[in-house]
Amino acid sequence: MSFQTLISRLSSSSKEVHKLLLLLHRSSSPTLRSQSSRISRHLYPKRTPTIGGEGRPFHWSVLPLAVAASAGFGVALDLRSDPAACDSGHEGSKSGGRVGGKDSTELVVGGFHKEVPRELIEELKAVCETNMTLDHEERYFHGKPHNSFHSAVNIPDVVVFPRSEDEVSKIVTSCNKHKIPIVPYGGATSIEGHTLAPQGGVCIDMTLMNKVKELHVEDMDVVVEPGIGWIELNEYLKPYGLFFPLDPGPGATIGGMCATRCSGSLAVRYGTMRDNVINLKAVLANGDVIKTGSRARKSAAGYDLARVMIGSEGTLGIITEATLWLHKLPQHSVVAMCNFQTIKDAADVAIATMLSGIQVSRVELMDEVQIKAINIANGKNLPEVPTLMFEFIGTEAYSREQTLLVQKVVSEHKGSDFVFVEEPEAKKELWKIRKEALWACFAMQPDSEAMITDVCVPLSRLGECISRSKQLLDASPLVCTVLAHAGDGNFHTVILFDSKNEDQLREAERLNHFMVHTALEMGGTCTGEHGVGTGKMKYLEKELGIEALRTMKRIKVALDPNDIMNPGKLIPPHVCF
Repeated sequence: MSFQTLISRLSSSSKEVHKLLLLLHRSSSPTLRSQSSRISRHLYPKRTPTIGGEGRPFHWSVLPLAVAASAGFGVALDLRSDPAACDSGHEGSKSGGRVGGKDSTELVVGGFHKEVPRELIEELKAVCETNMTLDHEERYFHGKPHNSFHSAVNIPDVVVFPRSEDEVSKIVTSCNKHKIPIVPYGGATSIEGHTLAPQGGVCIDMTLMNKVKELHVEDMDVVVEPGIGWIELNEYLKPYGLFFPLDPGPGATIGGMCATRCSGSLAVRYGTMRDNVINLKAVLANGDVIKTGSRARKSAAGYDLARVMIGSEGTLGIITEATLWLHKLPQHSVVAMCNFQTIKDAADVAIATMLSGIQVSRVELMDEVQIKAINIANGKNLPEVPTLMFEFIGTEAYSREQTLLVQKVVSEHKGSDFVFVEEPEAKKELWKIRKEALWACFAMQPDSEAMITDVCVPLSRLGECISRSKQLLDASPLVCTVLAHAGDGNFHTVILFDSKNEDQLREAERLNHFMVHTALEMGGTCTGEHGVGTGKMKYLEKELGIEALRTMKRIKVALDPNDIMNPGKLIPPHVCF
């Protein structure tokens, strides 16, 4: 068949070609790939062709197989989809890059906006009544994460505020019927773009569902709605002598904490969110409501669906209820602080403390730049050197005993200025230093944005990982501070940059990229507690492998075939099966 004859045949049978292109995928033949380039120039000289619906780019890597089929060639099909043809919602913005794809460098998340039909708006009004808005300012607020440099080309088309699980189910059912994307929204404290709406759609703000439904003091568990904050929950529990130990950023809600599998400074003693949730209720993409288990302290009954939902970041369902483990408020606590000449010395003390078996509840590390920021922000005069903070809990005698044991470890590892306090106000003042560390950074450069990294390594590699990272950070023209939950190998860097300065943005991304790959080389993870969102998707294949990601994708497709649940998050766009 001649080239011109093939062009003519393809031009006159576009529907058949489109069908072939949707079914056929890759060619390994250089000759066929060369032919495809010639055909593309003849068929589409002035525009970028599309297939598969509004705005989805035509990918010429699949054309050679269509050509081969038309020409009567025998072709062995690779049934894995072409990576670029999988998730249209992940397409990049200005440069055509693919945010979150393997080796992606794009930072603004693109998406294909589908107009929300008037019929859906009316259905949402019938369910939510006045608890919904089309106001642009409110929609923009919900479409831009707080304290995060991530952004998207679209914002939600409508924001709804359900008051009950039944309302959530009805909202999701309507959205699924119209194939309109959904973005769950809690405290908006996540920093990896979890609440972006790259395809527009419906933002479901869960903050009106903020009740404590049941408290079982003798069983030490509580049943709550997802919109309650962990700080508010602990205020409620305090008169009963109980508390919930997870302590991420102020403003975080229980639903979002479950969705991102959060932890915090107390994780070294109490574990992460997955260790402190007994069961969940969630609304799936088709509107069905599931409960993942009973209130029993342990169970071997079936798949552990609670752990599937925890960390799914709203991509599998919307959490509407959580039953949580509770713990007794400690009788007594001691807070200690000490200084070191190098960051590695400080990390080594944290490691030695954990290996000694001392039961600390917190081990927090701050580098000299972070201490400088604290001095500037709070008018303090702390020594600007790497610093460790500890908390010991238990009986008064036990807490003091553990404190003295750690003091001995510190003295053996070049530590100095070991001080500890037991008075409530003094302890509060010391922990304020750590809790307000991020805001202190902004005091150094008030007009900057912050890229907050989050990697975690096996505990024995923490000192090496931080030291290697610090060499690069200290050499960078950007201001960078190091903070770590040093007791479990999790450390963060706050990188300050001007978001309008392309060079600074790329430099911040370069530093982040280096730290992630350093952690992965040491058997660690690209995120210890912040989650994946859009920002960490590009690292998942290196960390988990393509087969694990395909398994996640299969679960996602099985539960959400219309891909309406928080699209563009968690699963990289190049993953297909």
